[in-house]
Amino acid sequence: MAKKKTTAYVCNDCGADYTKWQGQCNECSAWNTLTELRLGSSSTPVSRRTTGFAGAADGAVSTLAEIALAEIPRITTGAKELDLVLGGGMVPGSCILVGGEPGAGKSTLLLQTLCELAKNQTALYVTGEESPQQVAMRAKRLGLPTDQLQIMAETSVEVICATAEQLQPKILVVDSIQVMHLDDVTSAPGSVSQVRESAAMLVRYAKQTHTVLLLVGHVTKDGSLAGPKVLEHMIDCSLMLEGSSDSHFRTLRSNKNRFGAVNELGVFAMTDRGLREVANPSAIFLQRGDEVASGSVVMVVWEGTRPLLVELQALVDDSHLGNPRRVTVGLEHNRLAMLLAVLHRHGGIMVGDQDVFVNVVGGVKVLETSADLALILAVISSFRDRPLPRDLMVFGEVGLSGEIRPVQNGQERLREAAKHGFKRAIIPLGNAPRQPIDGMEIISVRKVTDALQALE
Repeated sequence: MAKKKTTAYVCNDCGADYTKWQGQCNECSAWNTLTELRLGSSSTPVSRRTTGFAGAADGAVSTLAEIALAEIPRITTGAKELDLVLGGGMVPGSCILVGGEPGAGKSTLLLQTLCELAKNQTALYVTGEESPQQVAMRAKRLGLPTDQLQIMAETSVEVICATAEQLQPKILVVDSIQVMHLDDVTSAPGSVSQVRESAAMLVRYAKQTHTVLLLVGHVTKDGSLAGPKVLEHMIDCSLMLEGSSDSHFRTLRSNKNRFGAVNELGVFAMTDRGLREVANPSAIFLQRGDEVASGSVVMVVWEGTRPLLVELQALVDDSHLGNPRRVTVGLEHNRLAMLLAVLHRHGGIMVGDQDVFVNVVGGVKVLETSADLALILAVISSFRDRPLPRDLMVFGEVGLSGEIRPVQNGQERLREAAKHGFKRAIIPLGNAPRQPIDGMEIISVRKVTDALQALE
């Protein structure tokens, strides 16, 4: 008689399963990511019973032209920055995963949002890490309305879904997914199988009942979301709340959004009354001193659907080491090394024996290539110890052959800079406006050498 399989090995990164342990996953080529999964005693796999969407089993087939395109009404949260990151509000039936470092303010942001939404919508807050008394104490300290929000302390997904079917909330928050468990899965809460199957059952409930589901997720020491990678594929929107401990500003970025723009950025300030949205983030990140030192320049980056002005600082100093240091904060480290090579080859400036430090002020992480030209000019300014004009703004992508490539939304970037009082701009030739902008001198450059001449 064949022996029944009771264990499997699942990859934490991609979710592939194997019958025995091995060092490398064949699907994603990651090493040491396979963990043991104990299968339940039920004859039907949990994933078969808990995944899928409402109406998926009827087998109905139609063409795209026959599908109704009626606009789905969104639920606004009351916070413009949060609505902006979500793409205009929360879509009924959507699943939103909110991650971040411990103490970033994930629970505070969701508690504030639910207390306001509970005035007009039925909302249920499920806490698995705190007691209801602790949540009530935080709400009282923040001065939030607490007479409408329903709360429950529970870690069993079966109990949560059964309670939600009785209360029928429009918005359901689960804090956090790493402590939830299913009775059919024998592994401990937080394991790959528990996180995957618990999330699958909650997602299925949200899709069937058109409930907005918000899941709080932990992060690992490298900053990525903990748990299996398949968790990020299940949900509709993935948000990451970031912020350093020495700053009271928090940035909320969308890494995935099926109902809005990706890489949208919202800025909040942590106060004694909780998180408060920052209406004009550019003004916050441009708090410069009266005297601008060398190596400082302002650039315009595009975050989601809006421009954002941030200050870039560079420090070039003599190195006393055999291998000079290259340190970046808020920028990609490999891109700095590439741009320094371009500066040497096509600009004739050698900084190979210098330590180069680059920092984006305010803790913003710049993910696009429009900061290339600003980085090169900041390095030159620090190397020559010549401050750049205070009213100068720069953006543009730099190629390996020294050419300055245009970037998207150049007109909107220039208008944002002009609105904040900048009088000069060094931009790619391809982004030169057809009509002049009032009060702004625009210098269009084609190569790195042209940009260097513009600084003379």
